[in-house]
Amino acid sequence: MADTATGRNIEAIRERIEAACIRSGRKISDVALMAVSKFHCLEKIEEAWDAGIGLFGENRVQEAAGKFGAGGHWQEKHPGAEIHLIGSLQRNKVKTAVSLVDCIESVDRDELIDELGKQCRDRESPLGLLLEINAGEASKSGFPGEGELFRGAEKVLSYPGLLPRGLMIMAPLTGEELRIRRAFRSLVHAGNELRKRFPQADWSCLSMGMSGDFEIAIEEGSSLVRIGTAIFGERRL
Repeated sequence: MADTATGRNIEAIRERIEAACIRSGRKISDVALMAVSKFHCLEKIEEAWDAGIGLFGENRVQEAAGKFGAGGHWQEKHPGAEIHLIGSLQRNKVKTAVSLVDCIESVDRDELIDELGKQCRDRESPLGLLLEINAGEASKSGFPGEGELFRGAEKVLSYPGLLPRGLMIMAPLTGEELRIRRAFRSLVHAGNELRKRFPQADWSCLSMGMSGDFEIAIEEGSSLVRIGTAIFGERRL
């Protein structure tokens, strides 16, 4: 473990992940840890890499391109690293995004799926996607219901350049634990329904849980937690 503040934070997060897994009867190997590196510099990202993190999340295409370089230049020097886009994606940024990241977690509407399918038509390997569902807040993005989600899933499967990997949700901004748990349970339920309706695809990734609620998310079935502040500290705007 690298002896840096970032490294020590990661060690503490892993201990909390393990404790949450024990409480819920899960294996720690079933939960992936993403370092949300938005607004943080490459020096901090390197510290996280040295501490064993291989999965990074970025919110903005332009910022991610500035750090990692379109075409995967940073990843060539960090074999095995994976970069996910977790922020809202505009259609005019899709071409850059698909040349930069391994997976887009914020796929929230049919029009975006069509543009991704178009831009990934000649991609060497399919682009991983997570379909985002809305937790019931009008201010958040995501498919609003299971009907819309199922139609989105069918559309993703119609494009050979796209590879569905699972689902993502942003928990409601509230201190009410029951509301947070309900949101996470809705994602688990949606994932189960997708596996029944579209068994030809892998929907196993359930990306839910951030610095303030990742232990609850693990208890409810998360397979990927997105941690920023608890690893890197307060963001630099």
